[in-house]
Amino acid sequence: MNLSYTEEQVMLREQIQKFCETEYDFYKREEVVKSENDFDANAWSLFAEQGWLSMPFSEESGGFGFGPIELSILFEEFGKSLVIEPYLSNVVLAGSVLDKSNFEGKVDLIEGICSGSMHVSLAYAEAAHSYEYLKPDTNVSDDNKLNGTKTLVLNGKNASKVIVSCVRNGELSLVLVDKTAEGVSFNTFRTIDEKTCAEFTFENVSIQDSDVIASGDEAKNLLTETINLATLCISAEAVGCMVSCYNKTVQYTKEREQFDQPISNFQVLQHRMVDMFIDSELAKSLLFKAMLEVDADSEDKFKHVSALKAHVGKFGKLSAQNAVQLHGGMGVSEEMMIGHYLKKMVAIDAMFGNADYHLKSFSK
Repeated sequence: MNLSYTEEQVMLREQIQKFCETEYDFYKREEVVKSENDFDANAWSLFAEQGWLSMPFSEESGGFGFGPIELSILFEEFGKSLVIEPYLSNVVLAGSVLDKSNFEGKVDLIEGICSGSMHVSLAYAEAAHSYEYLKPDTNVSDDNKLNGTKTLVLNGKNASKVIVSCVRNGELSLVLVDKTAEGVSFNTFRTIDEKTCAEFTFENVSIQDSDVIASGDEAKNLLTETINLATLCISAEAVGCMVSCYNKTVQYTKEREQFDQPISNFQVLQHRMVDMFIDSELAKSLLFKAMLEVDADSEDKFKHVSALKAHVGKFGKLSAQNAVQLHGGMGVSEEMMIGHYLKKMVAIDAMFGNADYHLKSFSK
């Protein structure tokens, strides 16, 4: 097994790091968060110019054909800088469903996503079903009318089209709905990590056969594979957060003095930081194993992703909590990045199954 990144993958990481250092510092992020916009349009255009929006799509769809390893690299670096742009919703969730489907109109949609001109969201979650996505209450009636409610639709405010999971003709289906269609309504809200979500309600929305992306086993496989890939991506993002929490805490404790010496000299604080280091290194190892298994499309890929998600869900939050505590009162201020890592870790733990859910999945 090759445990080294290729030269191309190393260059990708360096490219993303350079962008985050020069174009996307914490103060720039805070400007975007506090504005009326949900993301930086200029940064999104730069993502398209750099080819990042095209990375995971197949060459037949106009992409570069990169896989889970490159996505994990990108999300790990995004996690370090708390990048807020809607890459997960557009490219990983909606984009993966479209790219791997047999839907006739997918190329035009993917071209819009790659150019940055179109936003598409995946509406898969329902409040009554927790983390179980394959048996939705949303349904299409015999007269082809879509009814139901979807929650936690990432980037739903900006999406022009929504891919909706529903029951049609007695089987799971994925249908494409225009957000401006009659009978579609939505409310938007922000999550704890400052991302935008929406709750969509569909009341007698007309569905044509040409709107059906997939049905039956194809729809089930598409949704399962996509959620697993998205779980890997946000887990990689969590690893980036854990690494940054550790590094920033070590630096702060070397600079902060108490009793005429740096507080990094205090043994009890050293123990905390050693725990943070061990947890982040273990998370890196689990990430490497999970992304290799997903890239190889192995039978155990779901198990390894669950192991990774369970670890970052529990110890990622713990690392962020330790970082906040070791920063003292400054750790909870809006002006310091460290408190925002904790918010991000709380959000990541809740997405696509929390630590307890994935621990049970791993144990099955």
